[in-house]
Amino acid sequence: MHLAVIFRVTGTLLTFFSFTFLVPMIVALFYGEASWSTFLLAFAITLGCGLLMWLPLRGDRELRGGDGFLITALFYVGLGMFGAIPLYFDASTDLSFTDAAFESMSGLTTTGATVITGLDELPKSLLLYRQLEQWLGGMGIIVLAVAIFPMLGIGGMQLYRTESPGPVKDNKLTPRITESAKALWYIYLSLTIACALAYWLAGMTPFDAIAHSFSTVAIGGFSTHDASIGYFNSALIEGVAMFFMVLSGINFGLHFLVWRRRNPLHYLMDMEVRWYLGLLTTVALVVCIILVVYPVAGVSPFRDGIFQTISIATTTGFTTQNFSSWPSVAPVLLLFAAFAGGCAGSTAGGIKMIRVLMIYLQGMREIKRLIHPSGVFPIKVGGAPVSDRLIEAVWSFFSVYVIIFLLMVTCIMVVGDLDFITAFSAVGACLNNMGPGLGDVALNYSSLSPAVKWLLMFTMMLGRLEIFTLLILLTPAYWRR
Repeated sequence: MHLAVIFRVTGTLLTFFSFTFLVPMIVALFYGEASWSTFLLAFAITLGCGLLMWLPLRGDRELRGGDGFLITALFYVGLGMFGAIPLYFDASTDLSFTDAAFESMSGLTTTGATVITGLDELPKSLLLYRQLEQWLGGMGIIVLAVAIFPMLGIGGMQLYRTESPGPVKDNKLTPRITESAKALWYIYLSLTIACALAYWLAGMTPFDAIAHSFSTVAIGGFSTHDASIGYFNSALIEGVAMFFMVLSGINFGLHFLVWRRRNPLHYLMDMEVRWYLGLLTTVALVVCIILVVYPVAGVSPFRDGIFQTISIATTTGFTTQNFSSWPSVAPVLLLFAAFAGGCAGSTAGGIKMIRVLMIYLQGMREIKRLIHPSGVFPIKVGGAPVSDRLIEAVWSFFSVYVIIFLLMVTCIMVVGDLDFITAFSAVGACLNNMGPGLGDVALNYSSLSPAVKWLLMFTMMLGRLEIFTLLILLTPAYWRR
C-alpha cells in the first residue's frame, strides 16, 4: 500500500471537485443571490485542502492493486464533508453540520433522502447545487477522474473496478479503460441534455428542466420543489420522467452497444433488461389493481400507480403522491421492488437485476438437481454459461447485503428509538439509494436524531459502493498486505 500515492490521488480528486462550486456561484451572481460568497468559501477551502494533499506528494509512483478501495472510500467521505460546506454556512438553510453532511452525502450517493423543507423558497443556486451533486454522483465522479488520469500519469483501472456497479467489474466498453470512462460520460451527458430538452418542451421552465434532468438521469430524486414532480401536475412531464427513469436504469454499456450498432433491438435481446422491464410491468399492474380496488381520494390509480412504481422501483424517488399512505400492501411492495433496483452498470441502486436473475436461475438449478441428482445443469445468461465463481460471488453479496440490512435496522431502532416500519424503510431507502421511506421518514428525515443520520450516511455509502468496497477496509488482511 502506497499511502503517499493514495493521498496524492485523493487530493487530486478534491482539487478537481472544488471547481464544481463555481457553477452554482455563477448562478447565484446571475440571480443576485447572497449565497455566491458561500460557494466561493467552499471552493477556496476544498481547493486549498486538495492542493495541500497533492503538492507535497506529487510524483510518478503508480497505484497498487487494492489502493482503489481506500481512495474511493476517502474520496466519498471527504466529498460528502466538503460538499456540506455551502449547505452549512448558507443562512437560508439553517442546517446543523450533521444535517448538511446528510444532505450532501444523500446527493453524492444519489439517495435522494432529504432533511430540507421549504425548497420552493431556497436560492436557485443552492437548488442547482443539490441537483449537480446528484448528477456528478450518478455516473460516479471517480469514473470521470479515470478519463483524465492519463494527463496526470495515474493508472485508473483500480478505481474503475471499485466504482462500477454490478457483479462483473472487469467488462470494458473499449480496449482502454480511459476510453471506456469517456464513452460512459458521453452517453450520460447526451441523455441529460435530451432529458432537459424534453422537460422544457413538456412545460418546465429552463431552470427546472435542467435541474430535474440532473436528478432524473442520475436516478437521484432530488427536486427543486417540496411537492417533487407532483408540483407540476402534468401528465406529460410525468411521462418524460418515466421514460428517462426507465432508460437510466438500463446498463450504460448496453446503451453504448445500441449506439455503436445503431440497433435498439439489442435492448430486448438482453436478458437482464427483459427481467427489469418485466418486474416494472408486474409491480405497476399489481399497484394499479390495489388502487382500483381500494380507491384513494385525489389519487389516479393508473397515472399515479405507474409513476410511483417506476420511480421507486428504479430507486429514483420522485413523488407525485404520498405513496406511504396508500392502502393494503402497495407501499411495502414498492419498497421491496427497490431492493431489486435497476440493471448492473446503470445509475440505479438496489441489489441489481442481474443478481436477482442469477439467484433465481441458481434456485431453479437446485430444484432440477433434486429431481435429477446426476444431471448437469449449467446456468446461462443470454446463452452464455455463467461460472460457478460468479454465482458464488452473487450469493456472497446477497448474504452480506441481507446481514448488513438487518444489523443496520437493529442499530437504528436501538440508537434512535424508532418503530420497526420507520427503521426498516429508512435503512432500505438508504441502502438501496432510493430516498423516500415509510413511517416517520415518508416525507423527510429531519426528525431523526444526529446519531441515526450518521448511521444512515454510512448506509448510503455502503449501498452506493456495493458494500464490499467499504467492508474490505475493515479487515486486518487489507492493512497487512
